[in-house]
Amino acid sequence: MERMEKLIDNLPPMDLMRSEKMTLVQLIIPVESARRSISYLGELGLLQFRDLNAEKSPFQRTFVNQVKRCGEMSRKLRFFKDQISHAGLLSSVHPVVEPDVELEELEIQLAEHEHELIEMNSNSEKLRQTYNELLEFKMVLQKAGGFLLSSNNHAVAEERELRENVYSNDDYVETSSLLEQEMRPADQSGLRFISGIICKSKALRFERMLFRATRGNMLFNQAPSGEEIMDPLSAEMVEKTVFVVFFSGEQARTKILKICEAFGANCYPVPEDINKQRQITREVLSRLSELETTLDAGIRHRNKALTSIGYHLTQWMSMVRREKAVYDTLNMLNFDVTKKCLVGEGWCPIFAKIQIQEALQRATFDSNSQVGVIFHVMDAVDSPPTYFRTNHFTNAYQEIVDAYGVARYQEANPAVYTVITFPFLFAVMFGDWGHGICLLLGALVLIARESRLSAQKLGSFMEMLFGGRYILLLMSLFSIYCGLIYNEFFSVPFHIFGGSAYKCRDATCSDAHSAGLIKFRDPYPFGVDPSWRGSRSELPFLNSLKMKMSILLGVAQMNLGIILSYFNARFFHNSLDIRYQFVPQMIFLNSLFGYLSLLIIIKWCTGSQADLYHVMIYMFLSPTDDLGDNELFWGQRPLQIILLLLALVAVPWMLFPKPFILKKLHSERCQGRTYGMLVTSEFDLDVEPDSARQHHEEFNFSEVFVHQMIHSIEFVLGAVSNTASYLRLWALSLAHSELSTVFYEKVLLLAWGYDNIVIRLVGLAVFVFATAFILLMMETLSAFLHALRLHWVEFQSKFYHGDGYKFKPFSFALITEDND
Repeated sequence: MERMEKLIDNLPPMDLMRSEKMTLVQLIIPVESARRSISYLGELGLLQFRDLNAEKSPFQRTFVNQVKRCGEMSRKLRFFKDQISHAGLLSSVHPVVEPDVELEELEIQLAEHEHELIEMNSNSEKLRQTYNELLEFKMVLQKAGGFLLSSNNHAVAEERELRENVYSNDDYVETSSLLEQEMRPADQSGLRFISGIICKSKALRFERMLFRATRGNMLFNQAPSGEEIMDPLSAEMVEKTVFVVFFSGEQARTKILKICEAFGANCYPVPEDINKQRQITREVLSRLSELETTLDAGIRHRNKALTSIGYHLTQWMSMVRREKAVYDTLNMLNFDVTKKCLVGEGWCPIFAKIQIQEALQRATFDSNSQVGVIFHVMDAVDSPPTYFRTNHFTNAYQEIVDAYGVARYQEANPAVYTVITFPFLFAVMFGDWGHGICLLLGALVLIARESRLSAQKLGSFMEMLFGGRYILLLMSLFSIYCGLIYNEFFSVPFHIFGGSAYKCRDATCSDAHSAGLIKFRDPYPFGVDPSWRGSRSELPFLNSLKMKMSILLGVAQMNLGIILSYFNARFFHNSLDIRYQFVPQMIFLNSLFGYLSLLIIIKWCTGSQADLYHVMIYMFLSPTDDLGDNELFWGQRPLQIILLLLALVAVPWMLFPKPFILKKLHSERCQGRTYGMLVTSEFDLDVEPDSARQHHEEFNFSEVFVHQMIHSIEFVLGAVSNTASYLRLWALSLAHSELSTVFYEKVLLLAWGYDNIVIRLVGLAVFVFATAFILLMMETLSAFLHALRLHWVEFQSKFYHGDGYKFKPFSFALITEDND
């Protein structure tokens, strides 16, 4: 035993097996070098700061004004980005790199740019509004002129017509040169009219309201404007309708004007005299031409200003994000007014201490500070964060484990084994080397475009798919491997590794489905013999093979989980967990289901016809009865009795000793006879001087006993239910195979039986659609989720606590656009 322990101790450490050793450090930073020190630490990204001002609100912190300034600059930069986007321009892909722009200078630049843009937008908006009004006036002159010509002659002089018309836009200065000359005191007699323009969608309701308001004493003429006009509120192009309302009386005029105002209709004066109409039209067209030129010049000037901003926008946004992150971090530090320094605490990996000290020395030198940053290690009471150094390949598997729960500090990491076991169990359910090749092609496309896709902003589905590209790669490779074992290529078997070991009883093979085949040579060298396909015993054979294989894989993985609990207990020097948890759990699981796995292997090797269901049932009901034909080896009955007794003994072994021993150790500790730590991780402080020392609360025996009882009952019941849960490997593999067979035989082969190209193409299209969307998407997702459940519940529950918290260092690399 000692030799085995020495051998285990001498094994080289695995990078992902345990999280990085962490230490709690304290920083005492002079005020003059504080900002630069935090900035350098952000570039390094290996220190997680603790918030020492958690009881203070954001407005009570030291650097609240700087954070507000950065927030204001972020708002301005978002405004510039929106303006560039609305103008249809693109920010520079290769931004101009400016040498060390100070925050104050940048703040002044942004304020100037914002003021300039707001002024240009205001002028442009006024010009656009004037342009729209002139455009509407032009349409009203063109359309309403036709109405007036077709109407009867009024007994009103030409000089009166214009002033009786409504000129509702009092601010309309630009087009009033001729019209103002025509304004005269109003005459209250005769027939009048109001002309204007309204949105097409409101025209019908507008007409009804006018009819009701005037009690039918009006004549409403309308015509489409012929072209769309920009709505100043929504900035969208809308269709409008020109209208002319004929009426009599001042009261009717007042009502109509109010209705026009309520419906947002713009009214314009149109004289009846043709000459005056033509003269006003010429004036309007002239002003429109001038405004178009002015607007184009304004847009060019604005786009030029936005383009110059776009060259620097990416750098400015990055700089402001960094500065805001620096001041947010500085707000987590305590400010010592007397000593004029900032005091901070944080977690960092032990390997990063030298790099952090070098960064702080560099910050002191660059800020010309007379006093250096004091960096020293502290003893911690709280448990440290968990930090695993991952790469592009292992990161996705670590995320799968972290989705269940972040590992407790330095406990065994399931991701080490998940890298292989997860895609393998997926492939057991998905085994088809044709489908595996399709998944492999998809994974290779994602990996080949890795650099391009990582720089793009992807949708939620594509982002998830791209993040799991290496999981997809291994799932596809293992699917090809399991598909070769099952001998299925889109459900079709192939003679890849030689000829079949079976042949028909006669030349016609007429009784292959009824009487079966006969064996005439050695077994097929790799995987399932292709002759099983379509034979009488195909389904019973494959069911038996996959069900037993599922049990073997499940028992092996659960044993691995229990063995990892031993390594956890050994690492944390918890001998109680080894003696009263690991040992009885191994005995219980393997006395029952380890024995079942042994029977399966013996039956496969000997070709016995023993009924394993009968053996396992009567092992509990009648352990002393003779096994008869179900006996697989000599001494099986006494072995079963011994294993059954061991399983029964293992249950109280798990339940009772540990709580009572803990109670005894606690009472001895209280009496001063021993000072050892109880039920906790005992760390070697020489090796790890800064590790967490857990805080010990009052010992509660009833709570400990209930917890141990729940844990024991959960394991005993879970041993049965978890083993049964692994039968999902058999069920999903069978379902995938049968679905694939149905699509192949009942769709593709059935369509190919017709001598019609259209039916064949339709059958091929349905087969491709079913394969792609049902087998390659839905079945992949189903197998993925079932493999996830097997790892989270059946495997990790044996050893994994998952109650830690992630190491989240202050790093500029982790800052995203969401931080704006």
